[in-house]
Amino acid sequence: MNVIEGIVAAPQARVAIAIARFNNFINDSLLEGAIDALKRIGQVSDSNITVVWVPGAYELPLAVRSLADTGRYDAIIALGTVIRGGTAHFEYVAGECSSGLSRVAMESQIPVSFGVLTTENIEQAIERAGTKAGNKGAEAAMTALEMINVIKAIKA
Repeated sequence: MNVIEGIVAAPQARVAIAIARFNNFINDSLLEGAIDALKRIGQVSDSNITVVWVPGAYELPLAVRSLADTGRYDAIIALGTVIRGGTAHFEYVAGECSSGLSRVAMESQIPVSFGVLTTENIEQAIERAGTKAGNKGAEAAMTALEMINVIKAIKA
């Protein structure tokens, strides 16, 4: 039986992080968690990490697609926060962001890790950005690292 499981160490990996400025008081913590996981656990050097800031979560798919099209990255991490409000805006932004990022991964065949918080309120966002519920930015980085190795193993 042949079993493929990814490991998280990927010292040679080239990783891009696309991050939304909107809600940056939350997203800054997601970014810190992602970079910490990439460097400390994945053993990725600073020179192999690129951070790209975009206005908001809705713009993440285009930025991620542009990064994927360069062919310079082994994985891309998308970070952002969409907090539900009193209108349907939340559904449109969160839904389009999610489907757009998924489409980029499928079309580019580059791992795109979803580190976009979609929460009911600010408290939930804070919990997922490094307090009670851990740091979803770090989790997204770990997912990206593992997928880099899984894809390599599948293609080997």
